[in-house]
Amino acid sequence: MSVVLLVEGLSVHFRTTLGVVKAVDGLSFAIGEGETVAIVGESGSGKSTVALAALRLIPDPPGKVAGGRILFDGQDILTLPDAAIRAVRGRRIAMIFQDPMMALNPVYTVGRQIGEVLRLHLGLSKREVMAEVVELLRLVGVPAPEDRARQYPHNLSGGMRQRVMIAMALACRPKLLIADEPTTALDVTVQAQVLDLIQSLKDKLGMAVLLITHDLGIVAETAHRVIVMYAGRKVEEGSVARIFKDPRHPYTQGLLEAAKWEETEGALLREIPGVVPSPFDMPKGCSFAPRCFAALPRCQQEAPALQEIAPQRPVACFVAQGMRT
Repeated sequence: MSVVLLVEGLSVHFRTTLGVVKAVDGLSFAIGEGETVAIVGESGSGKSTVALAALRLIPDPPGKVAGGRILFDGQDILTLPDAAIRAVRGRRIAMIFQDPMMALNPVYTVGRQIGEVLRLHLGLSKREVMAEVVELLRLVGVPAPEDRARQYPHNLSGGMRQRVMIAMALACRPKLLIADEPTTALDVTVQAQVLDLIQSLKDKLGMAVLLITHDLGIVAETAHRVIVMYAGRKVEEGSVARIFKDPRHPYTQGLLEAAKWEETEGALLREIPGVVPSPFDMPKGCSFAPRCFAALPRCQQEAPALQEIAPQRPVACFVAQGMRT
């Protein structure tokens, strides 16, 4: 499997009046052709920042990529000229955003917005654009696509707006699709439809997918590998089967216990105590230590580095690495 996206040592910082926030700190991972990799974690863990960095959409100021590389098909997109990254963004790497109502322009028809992608990247004529827009809407399961193309975002349901976003993302048949919480604002039935749609289109078009989510149920159904992030850092990575069967980091264990509660009627929630630390007041040692049931004295003083406890199974935890003090 050839690598489509390779992230090495990515660090993203934001300057604020209270100091510098390390939203992402030294993150590395890879995505192969046709593979779905999920990034999970609580709000504020840095998941969406990774997605924006991969498209070079970090606002500067206040944000800045402070270190690392992002290689797409062997090219470091962080060093590409502006014209070159615009040619990549939307054509070879596309993104489905969390909230389609915020991402879509309310004063333009959905057909015009999808068509703009085709016109800018593929140089199609007006007639060709409209034909392709209708075909894309049909591809993503929008009924009466000719009529829907002439409507505005507020005329559509949440599920239909999300399908429009998917059509826009797929317009140029990208090699990498980034889906940032693609089902957050949808009801359960529509969530399942959208996930099935993304999965079938991924298989049909041979795309790689980077899935950003907090929903472990979605990860179990769609992903090959999962990266667990906490406070801007990767704390565990592995195949979905291994992570779900044998989570090693206490944070991953807590997330999975909470997910099991959602599926068990009448069960008491096994919560992770405490809250994510403030980015302006991070603990001296492991950032998860104040909430960890298994923390060692060493965890209070030293941040554990990622270490492979098994092939392709890195974990940043002294306890998981077999240390006892």
